[in-house]
Amino acid sequence: MKQDVRILLLGEPKVGKTSLIMSLVGEEFPERVPPRAEEITIPADVTPEKVPTHIVDYSEKEQSDEVLRDEIVKANVVCVVYDVTNEDTIEKIKTKWIPLVNGDAEKGNKVPIILVGNKSDLRSGSSMETILPIMNQFSEIETCVECSAKNLKNISELFYYAQKAVLHPTAPLYDPEDKQLKPACVRALSRIFYVSDQDNDRILSDAELNSFQKSCFGNPLAPQALEDVKTVVWKNTSDGVQDNGLTLNGFLFLNTLFIQRGRHETTWTILRKFGYDDNLELTDDYLYPELRVPVGCSTEINQLGHQFLQQLFDKYDEDQDAALSPAELKNLFCVCPYMPWGADVLLAVPTTDQGYITNRGYHCQWMLSAYLDVHRCLEHLGYLGYPILTEQESQTAAVTVTREKDVDLEKRQTLRSAFLCKVIGPRGTGKTAFLQAFVGRSVLVRSEKIIGGKRKPSCCPLTSDPSLTSEPSSLQLNEVDVEMEFLKASDAACDVACLMYDASDPHSFDYCASIYKQHYMDGSVPCVLVASKADLPEAKQFHGMTPAEFCYKHRLPPPLPFCGLTLDAASSSIYSRLAWAAMHPHLNGSDLSSASFWLRVALGSAVVAVLGFAVYRAVARLK
Repeated sequence: MKQDVRILLLGEPKVGKTSLIMSLVGEEFPERVPPRAEEITIPADVTPEKVPTHIVDYSEKEQSDEVLRDEIVKANVVCVVYDVTNEDTIEKIKTKWIPLVNGDAEKGNKVPIILVGNKSDLRSGSSMETILPIMNQFSEIETCVECSAKNLKNISELFYYAQKAVLHPTAPLYDPEDKQLKPACVRALSRIFYVSDQDNDRILSDAELNSFQKSCFGNPLAPQALEDVKTVVWKNTSDGVQDNGLTLNGFLFLNTLFIQRGRHETTWTILRKFGYDDNLELTDDYLYPELRVPVGCSTEINQLGHQFLQQLFDKYDEDQDAALSPAELKNLFCVCPYMPWGADVLLAVPTTDQGYITNRGYHCQWMLSAYLDVHRCLEHLGYLGYPILTEQESQTAAVTVTREKDVDLEKRQTLRSAFLCKVIGPRGTGKTAFLQAFVGRSVLVRSEKIIGGKRKPSCCPLTSDPSLTSEPSSLQLNEVDVEMEFLKASDAACDVACLMYDASDPHSFDYCASIYKQHYMDGSVPCVLVASKADLPEAKQFHGMTPAEFCYKHRLPPPLPFCGLTLDAASSSIYSRLAWAAMHPHLNGSDLSSASFWLRVALGSAVVAVLGFAVYRAVARLK
């Protein structure tokens, strides 16, 4: 909504423009009227809409055409004043003043106009019979007000309507020629309807209508008022009321009626509550609320966020099979201008045999989104109506910014619930198999799943009991491909590093050793080495020492064998070990390599609830 309003008064000489302004300010008819009133500003606290209002007078004698054009450009609304007793001033409305104001303006960009019939005290009847054809001819005319500067009739109302034409404009909402809502308004109100339809039955029940009414206007409707609303809709539409509730068509009709009856501020109150600006676009302040994430901190979906997301899942899981089909997922995101999750997400998360995203896979994808791109995550939560449905100030209430990692190391404990693991190794090692094996997809087919020419991310949950912790945890696995024996610091940054080599390739381990020395040897990031392709004969590595010796020297756990073809218990436990290493970075070094630590991991993995492994790939290129 605009921060202030600028009203310009135009019209023929002697119609009373200056008198209207002075009667408003002085609250009495002036004895002496100057040729032109100076620009005045009405403070916000004395205007109905609580917005500062500037009122500008125009005098044909005192001002040039150039000044007039400049004032028209600056004006938010123009009041064209005519004398109700003078037919010539009425004729000039359509032949002179409206063409002067909006003659070159395109449809949709015209300055709103208020027609003001002054000197009504000198005429017994109304001028509206003459004015109505003019209003029908020019769609930019918002309304017509007959008033009298002499006896102060409708003076305050005149400037209120002028304010309203700016703050609650009709043009973005309604096409007076077609007598229907404009497409952008229909899209915005449709989103509001679907967000407010909490049980997804495509009907707003009495409870949902009252919840909506309370959100937008502060108070629910009285039972009789609610019935009256539905009766009006039922009498005027064939499908506006169904099962004693309001359908989308009924909701749209109701807003059309508000606008046609001059109550478009009601529709604007609804639109602005749900985040829309004057152009019916969601504002940046709504979609991207300020969230400061200091260096060394991360972002996570918190308990409030998960509760909201679970309610959404339950709402759109129409067959209650604990999974979302592509159609159900599309319905969930129907309030977004684009589909946030494509086919790649369905390949990246745990799905049913039919390819439907499971409940845990759904939460996992949200946690991944919050960790990797929190502003995009907040945007999506905004589209889904998080702040309105949860009565929170913004979507940031669904996200926790963790404390700095250095503080975790100093206190020897972490409060985080989401951790990033970089899976690093030479090409052909089997990193994709390692990531996809946990999703439960066969290593024989996983590499053939190509979208847009690239293999896409994967994500899956670790089976455990999430009721044992207050916050679910996730480990996000990032597969890093490199073309040379060099890794940028940004690609090495993580909470735990998984250095993977091909046990059957004699040249493979040397790369992992090099990466360890470059990025992790003197740092605080725990490292776990994984020997892939454990089903093949082990080759002697062409390195100065064996992998086991290297791990012993650098106080690392011994290499863990992994075979993607037959995912046994030993291979599956690697994921738990990575999670625990990330959650206990202060045990890096000798403590991490000790047998007692891994015994604690084995015993503790049944206690720590790891919701999901969010797996995605980052391709690092030298530039």
